[in-house]
Parts: sequence; structure tokens; C-alpha cells
Amino acid sequence: MFHCRLSLLLGSLVLLAAWTCSATAAEKQLLAGAATSNITPPLGELIVGGWQPIPAKHIHDELHARCLVLDDGDTRVAIVLCDNVGIPEEVFDDAKSLVEEATGIPASHQLMAATHTHSATTARGKSKMIKDSQLTGYQTFLTQRIADSVQRAVNQLEPAQIGWGRSEEPSEVFNRRWFMTDAAHLTNPFGGVDRVRMNPPRGSSALDRQAGPVDPEICFLSVQSQQGRPIALLANYSLHYVGGVPGGDVSADYFGYFAQKIASKLNATDQQPAFVGILSNGTSGDVNNIDFTQKSPKRYASYEKMQEVAEKVASKVAEAHAQIEFQPWVPVAAAATKLPLQARKPTPEMRKHFEGVAARAKDDPAGHRRETIYAGRLERLSDAPDVVEIPLQVLKIGDLGIAAIPFETFAETGLEIKDRSPFMEAFTIELANGSFGYLPTPEQHRLGGYETWLGTNFVEEKASTKIVESLMKLSNSLQEQAK
Repeated sequence: MFHCRLSLLLGSLVLLAAWTCSATAAEKQLLAGAATSNITPPLGELIVGGWQPIPAKHIHDELHARCLVLDDGDTRVAIVLCDNVGIPEEVFDDAKSLVEEATGIPASHQLMAATHTHSATTARGKSKMIKDSQLTGYQTFLTQRIADSVQRAVNQLEPAQIGWGRSEEPSEVFNRRWFMTDAAHLTNPFGGVDRVRMNPPRGSSALDRQAGPVDPEICFLSVQSQQGRPIALLANYSLHYVGGVPGGDVSADYFGYFAQKIASKLNATDQQPAFVGILSNGTSGDVNNIDFTQKSPKRYASYEKMQEVAEKVASKVAEAHAQIEFQPWVPVAAAATKLPLQARKPTPEMRKHFEGVAARAKDDPAGHRRETIYAGRLERLSDAPDVVEIPLQVLKIGDLGIAAIPFETFAETGLEIKDRSPFMEAFTIELANGSFGYLPTPEQHRLGGYETWLGTNFVEEKASTKIVESLMKLSNSLQEQAK
């Protein structure tokens, strides 16, 4: 009888605890705020993204830092996407310090990333491996404007509801690395021959097969006011920049056009506070929107193709958006770590090869056309550290997990993260919290190609494997804490 009464008492306590937790959760309210800051640099600053920097001559469309802040009552996180090709860790770190001082949001709870537009002026330092002790004028301006976007979003926090979904747009993603049957297409600047070629000649008879997969998925997170007014939408698509920009023009590429188009499709173009549409770059280090099997592709006017891509992505998001269910509260959490990676250094064979390059006359046509560029890149690595600590981060928003990697990451790595993630939905934002070059997998390193060359890639061959394992540990720790 005693054991029976004890069991009944314990059962009642469990039910009471469950009811209390449920009631507490029902009483909680998510807060959300969003804002943008103009980060357009002055004309004359150098545009990077091609083989040689060129000065900015015209602003086609303004560049922005687009921010979303979420607060579950206990934890606050900020996500900022900046129209830039890649922003070094020290710039983001300075911006995070300003944010933490102004708002109290810890640096570990701020995810800041570049969209990877190739038509923005540079915020990079002299080296991806050596931190600058003093920021340039534009970098200093950028840190303040990024911090301003977060503070403005915090100022506009309001009771909100949240939901997420996904769609697919496979027509604009192609793996740009190809196996080829003709070794003449596979030479590299180090005097060797690779097994794959980035961006091969279109329609070439030597094309064999693509060297990796693509990820056509568009994941998105949407936030509305309690009354249904759109506050912000953050989407993620694994496609490199689109381009089609006249030389000297500054543009946010299709990321900027997406922000405009999704606002229109959600009927959020004329409201206060202003709606903020955000498109982050997924894992697209080996993906662009060029179908290399087509020998005579359609010709596009300047900016036409990027608008077409933005329209497709925004349309798919808007269609899926109509089906999502919004929740008034979800738990929010963040975890971050630093992962040490070995830095790659020039081998004796490389040094010997480039000594020969330097000895040749400048007008000697022999050798790879990018030899002198990579000779300079290797020379700049002489003072690089032997080990670099790279920032990794995971945000938990309800059952959605967002991973952050400071590299141009291959699609297969992003697919692995989605497959192994403990969250019901997951995606990765690349070039987040830093910019350390390309991140091929160990298998892709063995195939060679532009993304694996030293001077384009800077860290050990097993880096992607170590990064995925670290991200899984962070993700699993956040899920365990939520239980």
C-alpha cells in the first residue's frame, strides 16, 4: 500500500511538473528585430573577386549589412550578412566587441558573415593567414556599420512569431569542377597536372563528368509580428555569386536583388519598421550557375542574369512560405569554439619551380598563365603562422540548426552537415566570422584544381573533416542542453 501511494504521489508530481513546464512555455514570448546598415565604400576603393583588383568607378546598387536579432527571454542572438566577398576575422571581432559593449550580446552569440559578392570593394587584409594589427579606413567604417545594424535591430525588438521551411531550385546550381580527358586543360601553376579543372571551356569535347555534388535546397527562416506583419526573412542557398557586372561597378549581386524581391512577394515593401530580406551563401565553394555542357549559352545583359536567379529563389521561398506554421516562442541558443588547424607551407619542389619562373624573362610565354600570381601568393606566406585557430559556431533556433564556417566550403561538406545534424532542419552559412580561403575535402585535394592550390587553400588537407566533427560536437551539445 505504501509503495502504491508513493507511486501515485510521484506520478502526480511528474504530471504537475510537466503541466508547469508546458504552462511556462506557453507564457513565453519570442522577441525579434531587424535592420540594415549601408556599408557602401567610397569610389576608388579596390574591387576584388577577379584575378587583379580594379578601382570602383560606379555604384550600381548600395551595399548593406542586414541584421536579424532574436530573443527567447533568456538568450539573445544576432545574425548579420554583409555584402562583401570575404571579411577577415579581426574585422568581425572588432564589430562584435562594439555590439557586446552596446547591447550585451556575447560575441559567441553573434553570427556575422559575407555574402561573397564579387563586385564589392575589399574588406580583406594583406593575408588570409596573418591578422592585421591595424584596420584600414574602410575596415574601421565597416565594423561600426555592422555594429550599428545590430544595435538598430535591438532597438526594434518586438513580440514576434517564427517559422521555417525549405524549397529547391536545382536549375541554377552546377558543380564547376570537372574531370577532363585532355591533360592540356589540367595544368596548374606549380608545374604539375591536376585531375580536375575549375570552370572548363564550355561545350568542350574533353569534358568527362562533374567532380562533386550540388545542393539545390533553399532553407529559410521567417519572422513576423504577432499581427502577421513581416519583420525579416533569412534564406540560405548554395550558389556562388552570379556576376554579369561591368568592370568598376559596385553591386551586391543576386543577394541584394533577393532582398528586394522577397519583400515584394511578402507584401512588405511599404511598412515601418522596414522589412529586412536576407540571403546567406550556403556551401558553394565548388558551385556556380554555369552549365558547362552548353557550348553557346544565352547571352545576358548586365545584371540580367542575377535578377533572374534572385527571382527564381525568391519565388520558391514565397511559395513554400505560404505553407509554414508560425510559433510564438522557440528556444534560442548558441555555441562557439576555436579549432586549431595546421597551415600549409610551400614545399621545396614548389620553391624550386617558382625560382625557375622568376628566372625566366617576363615576356617568356612558357608556363602556366597564373604562375606569377601564385609565386607572389606563396612569397606572402613566408611569415604565416604554423597553426591557425579558426572560429566555428552553431546557432539553435527551435528545431533549426545553423552552422557557421569561415571558408568557401564545398557542397558535399554542407550536405554532410545536413545529414549528420541532430536538428530537424539545418543549413550552413559559409564565410562566417572570418575568411580563410577555400575548404576542399581530403578527396577533392587529391584531385587538385584551383580550389586546392596553395595560395587559394591555406590549411591542412583534413581540415574539412575536423571542422565537421567540431560542428557536430557543438550541435549535439546544444541539443543535450535543451533536454
